[in-house]
Amino acid sequence: MALNLSLSAPPIRSPQQPLLHYSAKHTIAVSSDRVSYPKSSVSRRVVTRVRSSLAVKVGQVTEVDKDTFWPLVKAADDKTVVLDMYTQWCGPCKVMAPKFQELSQKYLDVVFLKLDCNQENKQPLAKELGIKVVPTFKILKDSKVVKEVTGAKFDDLVLAIEAVRSS
Repeated sequence: MALNLSLSAPPIRSPQQPLLHYSAKHTIAVSSDRVSYPKSSVSRRVVTRVRSSLAVKVGQVTEVDKDTFWPLVKAADDKTVVLDMYTQWCGPCKVMAPKFQELSQKYLDVVFLKLDCNQENKQPLAKELGIKVVPTFKILKDSKVVKEVTGAKFDDLVLAIEAVRSS
């Protein structure tokens, strides 16, 4: 079974860019086991840009993958970054999720990110960061992991965030 989708989107522009006078039309073929994208480099860039713009934002928590994690960490500059590495089936992860959301609203100067370690496109990043158990919270400063909290230890997570923020 194959499904063809035709996408039409207005040009992407920023306030610094002049209005571009074209529209992008691309066809993506979807079958039950794979997705095939157009072959041209312009089409691949459009697909990549669309895919990267789909990062899920929940309050101030952003869902990341291997392609979006490091650019967001680098963009955070000297801010503290907290990464929640979880899976959807994990009971302690489910307990920590609303608490993590609350922390993101309390510490507005901290960047909060989430990584679902069970999704295929996110497993390489989890492996790169050396995850052994879920939930694991990695706290980064200046693009380096400086603290780690494993398990559903909310108080330890708060103490670690406070320590890194004040350093």
